[in-house]
Amino acid sequence: MAKKDYEHVLKQVKDKRVRFIRLWFTDVLGILKSFSISPEELEGAFEEGMGFDGSSIEGFARIEESDMVAKPDPTTFQFLPWRYKDDMHVARMFCDILNPDGTPYEGDPRYALKRNLKKAADMGYQFLVGPELEFFYFKDSSKNLEFLDLGGYFDLTPLDVASDLRRDTILALESMGIKVEYSHHEVAPSQHEIDLQYDEALRMADNAMTYRLTVKEIAMQHGVYATFMPKPVFGQNGSGMHVHQSLFKGKKNAFFKADDKYYLSDMAKHYIAGLLEHSKEISMVVAQWVNSYKRLVPGYEAPVYISWARRNRSALIRVPMYKPGKAQATRMEFRCPDPACNPYLAFTVMLAAGLKGVEKKYKLPDPIEEDIFEMSAEERQAQGIESLPGSLGQAIHFTERSELVREALGDHIFDKFIANKKIEWDRYRTQVSNYELEKYLPIL
Repeated sequence: MAKKDYEHVLKQVKDKRVRFIRLWFTDVLGILKSFSISPEELEGAFEEGMGFDGSSIEGFARIEESDMVAKPDPTTFQFLPWRYKDDMHVARMFCDILNPDGTPYEGDPRYALKRNLKKAADMGYQFLVGPELEFFYFKDSSKNLEFLDLGGYFDLTPLDVASDLRRDTILALESMGIKVEYSHHEVAPSQHEIDLQYDEALRMADNAMTYRLTVKEIAMQHGVYATFMPKPVFGQNGSGMHVHQSLFKGKKNAFFKADDKYYLSDMAKHYIAGLLEHSKEISMVVAQWVNSYKRLVPGYEAPVYISWARRNRSALIRVPMYKPGKAQATRMEFRCPDPACNPYLAFTVMLAAGLKGVEKKYKLPDPIEEDIFEMSAEERQAQGIESLPGSLGQAIHFTERSELVREALGDHIFDKFIANKKIEWDRYRTQVSNYELEKYLPIL
């Protein structure tokens, strides 16, 4: 921690009359956790951290080893625009979670990402990402799921009545230093997207967590409900989080090669091949909920077929076409994650899979430019196109056998995450649904 960083924060707190500082961190499932401290405690928090009971946090410590320390990262200091009142501010900082002896806590998702980013840095690379997080607005949080609008992709007013919500959300994000690339109405009624500007992966994971809370807070101010649930409405497209990504070497995009047929370097091809090869294993991390697999079905623009392409959006990975003079924009888009995942862990396993491809020099298969959704099972089999897991249960099967995911997440997070997902799957599969009652009760 640079002294100038926390001195700047201390000055900001004093000059802006900050009343509370909220310390944020994320549990294993990607749920944002927070507690407040007063300005008087801030200097001590920077020096020693703030102690808390980790045994009540999902995936953290057991009761007999519950003492944890949250140490704020001063580079993440920002004011919360929706908490400004009576000329007084509330600010937030993300924290690194430490053991009582000051060592990094292995159950901290932020630490898992940091550890893998260091591995990339040791290879000479910086990992940049640009996630596209989709979400729905509903009139309230009840089970009625009443749409706010009936607009479609890129629709404007009067159908897109949520334009003001998106505008206020973007203004709030930008006031916190989070740059927005663009926003628009998505395909499904009342579905929207705000895309964050390409950035370094750790900062982007912090921004994604802030983004999700900001969308919900601004929606609540307008009297509506926002959700990042992957598939809230039967028969409509679900919400995805397509993740654009590339590796940079200094200021140069390491994915670009001018004289290649696809304008991709050999390293980029190995990276993409790594994601394809390990996509089944990492599925449980990037699509981590039972509901995630209601989205990942053919026919709703959700990518389930393990292949890559340049224009074909039915493929799992898309490489946008190169535009002359735009070498820095060369990237690949991984399309199966959804916005309800833990972004720290999702970025971690994507990077790990890509780097494994680079290390082992995996061979990239030919792109599939035909619409895979229109292919028969026999045609897909003939071309060697496999599918992602069809349920959380299947995803668990692949992930718990994955040495790559275990290494990327570390034993602690890996074991806790698997255990939690097995409980979720067991609870889900033993439920008796309304579908079963309506279909079978009258005839059986």
